[in-house]
Amino acid sequence: MFLDPFHAAEDGTLRISAPQGSAFAKEVAGDFNPIHDATNPRFCAPGDLLFALVLAGCGLASRMTFRFTGMVGADAALNVIQSDARVVVETADGKPCLEVERSGPVTRDSIMIESLVRRYVAFPGRNFPHILVPLMEQQGVMINPDRPLVIYDRMSFELDRLDCPDVDIALESTELEVKGKRGEARLGFRLTAAGEPVGQGAKTLILSGLRAYEPEALQGLVERYAGWKAACLAGV
Repeated sequence: MFLDPFHAAEDGTLRISAPQGSAFAKEVAGDFNPIHDATNPRFCAPGDLLFALVLAGCGLASRMTFRFTGMVGADAALNVIQSDARVVVETADGKPCLEVERSGPVTRDSIMIESLVRRYVAFPGRNFPHILVPLMEQQGVMINPDRPLVIYDRMSFELDRLDCPDVDIALESTELEVKGKRGEARLGFRLTAAGEPVGQGAKTLILSGLRAYEPEALQGLVERYAGWKAACLAGV
């Protein structure tokens, strides 16, 4: 399975090291959020990797909703508990970090699952700056440029078919709701196969530490992010 390099499994327990989580974020998701840097003392395993591991281990249902309830640090022991309608990923002390509701038919077709995972997780690479910066400009707010924090809250999708070897995803709508120093960015997607619609999906991101929009400060963050990305791609 293409996820093997990005986690370790032993006796039913999953572990994600900082290098593994960082490699997935950069190589598969195109996500250069500093919180996923292997050397970051605040390292957090990518939510997209947890999403991918659930699909690979528990199957792909036609309707699924993922709710991220806690951040996962490096090398945390994770247990996956599943029933027909629910999957929970929790730490060794029983604290849930991902809760999944699912319904409808289920497939374990590894080709479709890999296709959906690769396309669905590729959007974090576009979140900042391509999607989030225009949304923040429209609302007159920005994240803290010194401690930027954008995390997943929830994601969901509905599929009309489970026999698509190659699923494509296109952004259909964006919205940012500001609640004081906290913002919720909602991204809507259209899912297609061979050009035909096969479903829809959505992601909600949480933006913390919002403040008044300052063009120069935000542009500085965009430039630093571009520098982080370039350094990572160059293997620095």
